[in-house]
Amino acid sequence: MLDRALDSAAATEALGARLAGALTPGFVLYLRGELGAGKTTLARGLLRALGHRGAVKSPTFTLVEPYQLDGWRLFHWDLYRLTDPEELEFLGLRDQLDGEAVLLIEWPERGQGELPAADLDVALAYADAGRSCRLEARSPTGAAMLARLAG
Repeated sequence: MLDRALDSAAATEALGARLAGALTPGFVLYLRGELGAGKTTLARGLLRALGHRGAVKSPTFTLVEPYQLDGWRLFHWDLYRLTDPEELEFLGLRDQLDGEAVLLIEWPERGQGELPAADLDVALAYADAGRSCRLEARSPTGAAMLARLAG
């Protein structure tokens, strides 16, 4: 487990960029936190570090936003509006579980029972004027990522 204080949106994006530097194909990252806690901000930093130059918006209404980046396929999910976890089957989640695509999943608790296990679970919370972040490894791949981030 690794705890970080994030005093600004820039610090949250920088953490996302550090996560990008340690990603491996097939990685599953859960992003937890209240509305406005910084989940999409972290995803923006990660995507920009992987070379995405366009806007990064929360896929709250589309539920999933695909990105094709240099050598990476990444799917950014936001399950806030998901009404039933079984909807993930109709939205094509199974097709993304090929071991090559990276999945960023906001609000994973709403897809419980249908989602793949996380490699890394990131919880963002309001703390004073900024945010706090707790990163927990859920797999050996996630533990290796945490070790790189801590070093």
